[in-house]
Amino acid sequence: MTSAVDDVTGEAQAPPAPRRRRESFVEWAWSLVRLDFVGVAFGALFFCLSLTPSLMPRDWVLAGVIGGINAAIGYGIGVLVGKVVRRLFLDHRPWWPPRAGVLFGLKALTVALSITASVLILVPAAAWQRQIAAVMGIEALSTAVYSRTLLVALIVGGLLVGLARVIKDAIKFLARVMIRRWNINDEVAMFIGTAIVVVLVITLVNGVLYRGFIAGASAMFQPVNDTTRPGISQPVQPERSGSAESYADWDTLGFQGRNFVATGPHAAELTELNGRPAKEPIRIYAGLETADTTEGRLAVLLSELQRTKAFERKVLVIIPTTGTGWVDPVAARSIESMYNGDTALVAMQYSYLPSWISFMADREKSVEAGRAMIDSIHQRWLQWPEASRPKLMLYGESLGSMAGQGAFGYLPDVADLGFSSVLWVGPPNASTLWKALTVRRDPGTPEVQPSYDAGRTVRFAQAAGPAEIAGVAASPPWKGTRVLYLQHPSDPVVWWTPDLLFDRPDWLKEPPGFDRSPAMRWYPIITFWQVSADMAGNVTSAQASPVGHGHNYGDRQLDGWVAVAAPDGWTPADTERIRRALEQLIAAGGPEFQ
Repeated sequence: MTSAVDDVTGEAQAPPAPRRRRESFVEWAWSLVRLDFVGVAFGALFFCLSLTPSLMPRDWVLAGVIGGINAAIGYGIGVLVGKVVRRLFLDHRPWWPPRAGVLFGLKALTVALSITASVLILVPAAAWQRQIAAVMGIEALSTAVYSRTLLVALIVGGLLVGLARVIKDAIKFLARVMIRRWNINDEVAMFIGTAIVVVLVITLVNGVLYRGFIAGASAMFQPVNDTTRPGISQPVQPERSGSAESYADWDTLGFQGRNFVATGPHAAELTELNGRPAKEPIRIYAGLETADTTEGRLAVLLSELQRTKAFERKVLVIIPTTGTGWVDPVAARSIESMYNGDTALVAMQYSYLPSWISFMADREKSVEAGRAMIDSIHQRWLQWPEASRPKLMLYGESLGSMAGQGAFGYLPDVADLGFSSVLWVGPPNASTLWKALTVRRDPGTPEVQPSYDAGRTVRFAQAAGPAEIAGVAASPPWKGTRVLYLQHPSDPVVWWTPDLLFDRPDWLKEPPGFDRSPAMRWYPIITFWQVSADMAGNVTSAQASPVGHGHNYGDRQLDGWVAVAAPDGWTPADTERIRRALEQLIAAGGPEFQ
């Protein structure tokens, strides 16, 4: 193209810049699905690694979702690696880029190998899932059914890659606007555009989407809190909250609170079980609607303790609850059976959201509520004559364990405050006391079953079975305050932490515990999402795991109580008698165990 000549000056002028053709919507939409061949290779690698064994067996839907997430992350890493390599090592080389035919062949070979690897990995992946399922005694999926994982992963991965490209295009659009209107430098415009979009995305996720999710969850679960399970009716025993004599009205206890106070053994049943006259167990509970504030609910609990003469019982157990206010019926019935009803159990609801949502939204609230309940009851317990005080015990499972641990700055506090027995089951990895004890464990002891101070006060058990828990309690001799953690090697609630993204934990360097696959390996980013998926399948309900694995501790809690709080003269025969009674009740499937 020749230069134009100015009619006045006679000087040559540069030709006008060609107009950029406006991209059609169809072309833009197609750009969202076009793939970078280096990204495809990395995405396939991440997908294949995501199907390696983790803590729990996964169905094909969950495996596909996690595979798609990892594939999308791998694709993004691959795109970045490809650009860096091309810019630093390949550009300006005389042989790069290769001829069009060679480049096309490389891309086609990469895509073909990626597809082949993604299909072939499904066969060993299904076998790994069957191996894990066999260890846990549950049925696994066939290879044909498990192959659906690939389809789910393609959909999830494609959506995520498309979303990332929409965000990238939004950044470019903002940069072009700033360049045209304010003549800003290209790099500066891209930086500002990126900052604006990142802030908007973070605000959207942490603000609008997060708050909307919590509001939606509240709208969903709050009505459930007002219902009552079929077969549950208001207790008539004055020893129960919600009875006619109680300061805590039946209608205010919430779904889980009504289950707790209306079930459990009564004196006649315990008399028959243990062969001697029993007392009516005391169960005290305050729901979210019992009072408007935590302080108000605590005042009701203290009044209930006084009314029921709970401080005249042999055992007083404080129970910080899980998210919905749930108290494990096996743990509650176990300690009541062991002490023939001479017990008082006290619990308080702090949320009506399930534990996994409470963990995100109400984690600090749970710790604060647990600390307040323990402090208040402990202060009232101290006012009782020392010679006639009940044994002060503490129990917590899952988020309830985390809430209970929040009351103590460090381990000696447990003994200094006068607790004789503490049982913490399936503690979340974020539990402060558990974390400190695990990090400072005795040299040479594994993270999956650490030893701290040679087990003088606190001990850890993998809960493989009654004999293992009994062995932990018996050797070395255990005197004074007893604190026991029950934690399965396969429990993702115990082992999940954001650190898994880029840090290989000790428990994956050590020999595996009794129910973790020895084939499990740590991979950056990938293992985090694997364990996240394992936890997602567990925290919705303990029953999502088979008994004795994952986050379902079943009757191992009876053995835990025996280890830390066995009555004088207790024998293994006594434990088995109660275990048989529990098994019969669970098999009958009454409201208490639903």
